[in-house]
Amino acid sequence: MKFLPGIIFDFFLPRICPGCNKKLTNDPKPVCDDCLSSILIADEEKLEHEFEKNFETSNIISDYYALYIFQPDQALQHIIHALKYKKHFKVGIFLGEMLSEGIKSRNWQVDVIIPIPIHNLKKVERGYNQSDYIVKGMSRKLNIPWSKKIVKRIRHTDSQTKLNIKQRALNIADAFKVKRYEEIKNKNVLIVDDVSTTGATILECAKAIKAAGAKTIYACTVGTTSLEDELATSSQAQ
Repeated sequence: MKFLPGIIFDFFLPRICPGCNKKLTNDPKPVCDDCLSSILIADEEKLEHEFEKNFETSNIISDYYALYIFQPDQALQHIIHALKYKKHFKVGIFLGEMLSEGIKSRNWQVDVIIPIPIHNLKKVERGYNQSDYIVKGMSRKLNIPWSKKIVKRIRHTDSQTKLNIKQRALNIADAFKVKRYEEIKNKNVLIVDDVSTTGATILECAKAIKAAGAKTIYACTVGTTSLEDELATSSQAQ
């Protein structure tokens, strides 16, 4: 990935770390090392727990990976917020590149990568889908094609924030539809989102993909969190 580094460029248009709002120096990364080192890595025990809790009993998603543990009001929350609401697209690509290193270690056989789609109304409001940029970074590093046209979000849903596990599943039910069956039939598919809490959105998307004939489905996110942490984040934002 190529950035626009250089002392002259940084002097006239200083780059700011979205995690701590400090000025970035000559380092081409869009996030400072201090913030990156402060984020908790999701170890195998955490990943196994999240997979068993959110996906295993469905028999739809074969494996799950997340790079970080999402914590309320910490660096990762600020970084993802900058991508999601402030158009920090390079942050998304950078996170995708980092996420791809963990995917390589899983030895998954993936034919196509699909970002979790957002509804057209949300896309008009925001202007873009943040997961597209994460997937772009992953696709470059993994040399695996990706597409945002295979699956469409056909139902506008309420925010999952403040909902319990059962309410989240009901809220997102039947929200996705596969538009291009031929591109996933008998294929190994990797679904990508920014953060997973209960896995309800990922699982619902996976159901549509599986019904369309996908062979194997994997899922990954930049961060994973608990429902309690997300509710705490929501209450802090009020």
